[in-house]
Amino acid sequence: MPTSRAARPKNKNPHRGSNFDDFLSEEGILEEAEAVALKRVFALAVADEMRKQQLKKSTLAKQMNTSRAALDRLLDPDNASVTLATLSRAARAIGQKLKVELVPA
Repeated sequence: MPTSRAARPKNKNPHRGSNFDDFLSEEGILEEAEAVALKRVFALAVADEMRKQQLKKSTLAKQMNTSRAALDRLLDPDNASVTLATLSRAARAIGQKLKVELVPA
């Protein structure tokens, strides 16, 4: 006979009720996760703008004064190792401006 929901033992998960940022912080990976998320948003925004402007990778790479391989790394949402200079050149090449700001934690 199945047990009722009320009769089940309570989960003793220490993270239950906390938020995901707290969990990532406790694991020591919050900053890395935020950096990867920001890079993914940037890569997707650049790719979207490339589609809108019908820009080929080779054309954009030339406008950025970089290689197509470097552009592929920039557009790879899982590759977070990109410099601010590269991000800025990519933004300029698609007619945008990169804005970096400090916000309260």
